[in-house]
Amino acid sequence: MATRRPRPNAAPAKRRTNQLRALGITTVDYKDVQLLRTFISDKGKIRSRSVTGLTVQQQRMVATAIKNAREMALLPSAGSR
Repeated sequence: MATRRPRPNAAPAKRRTNQLRALGITTVDYKDVQLLRTFISDKGKIRSRSVTGLTVQQQRMVATAIKNAREMALLPSAGSR
């Protein structure tokens, strides 16, 4: 099996900063719509961990809060535009 070589012109992967850790937030509330909007794309989809830089537990917490906020009609659902 051949070993993979990095492409010579490839830029190194950029690590995203964890927004929740930077703000000192330990729990995410579904009523904090302003914070939740930072984790949603323009089309209304939840951004992935590789984009947000969150841990697994934080990403699950954010996803659950976004889904609850959508259920309460505080946030638009994906593809509603």
